Amino acid sequence: MEITVQWIRTSWTKESRGGEAASRRNAAPIGLALPPAEKPTTAHVIRMHERDSFEPFCTQEDRGKVDVQLREAEGRLRVFPRVQPLFALPPRPRRPPAVRLAPGQWVRWQLNYRFSSALGIRGWSYWLDTFNIAYGPVNADVFLSTPTVFVDEQGPLR
Repeated sequence: MEITVQWIRTSWTKESRGGEAASRRNAAPIGLALPPAEKPTTAHVIRMHERDSFEPFCTQEDRGKVDVQLREAEGRLRVFPRVQPLFALPPRPRRPPAVRLAPGQWVRWQLNYRFSSALGIRGWSYWLDTFNIAYGPVNADVFLSTPTVFVDEQGPLR
């Protein structure tokens, strides 16, 4: 069965926590149209940074490099993002269970992080990871629609 993976990482600093910069950050897409896949095991990877005014930079990478566990069993796809790195905030002592997708379904799973630099010299930086994962054949606009399952694992970042 086909598995389609899109991973969007949005990153920023305290400069984008308020005002116009925060508005640009909040307007960043959480799903994009898919490019033609180079091979069946590639993932559509998008990076958006504050320094680039949150303009999407798209690449295709091997699906194994994406921080998500994918396992097919009994006609379903088990999806569970890995939480990395361990030194990031917010703490996640209890995580939601894995999602099991039937053919034709897709999940959007969001996790956020806050990091401090070594000794706190440069202040805080932030990430928002959005994983869009579909099971079965899809069209290029699949991740522009409403997901079958949405998991919001975002915590308070202060």
